[in-house]
Amino acid sequence: MAQTLVSLLVHLIFSIKHRENWIPSEIESDLYAYFGGIAKKRQSCLLAAGGTANHVHLLISQSKNVALSPLVGELKKASSAWLKTNGREFARFHWQDGYGGFSIGKSQVPALTSYLARQKRHHRKKTFQEELMELLEKYEIVYDTKYLWD
Repeated sequence: MAQTLVSLLVHLIFSIKHRENWIPSEIESDLYAYFGGIAKKRQSCLLAAGGTANHVHLLISQSKNVALSPLVGELKKASSAWLKTNGREFARFHWQDGYGGFSIGKSQVPALTSYLARQKRHHRKKTFQEELMELLEKYEIVYDTKYLWD
């Protein structure tokens, strides 16, 4: 094949350190737009976003030229710096150290997009921790609970 053709769709999840509620609804759409700009700089595309005051979910079409870890690192670092420019109340803002990254297929995009749009309603019944544990089990990811939460 003369060219490299790739479809890399990833569902990213990361929370605020200690799951504190730092993301007010009034800046949520601006934060998601900022994530989109960061992804674009890395030749990737933010397809959907959702979350609550203490965590975010991003659906990203990842560039074939960018590894996942540096992409997530840039998303977290740049968005944290941006949030801190939104007022003194964000001066101590920090994302958790890690993240969850789950590959999905193109046929799963509509369902995941809908799921991301319903995050606030979903979390009236389920905590972030419960949600993440379910995803880890669903994807059969081995983890150590000692290092799961910060």
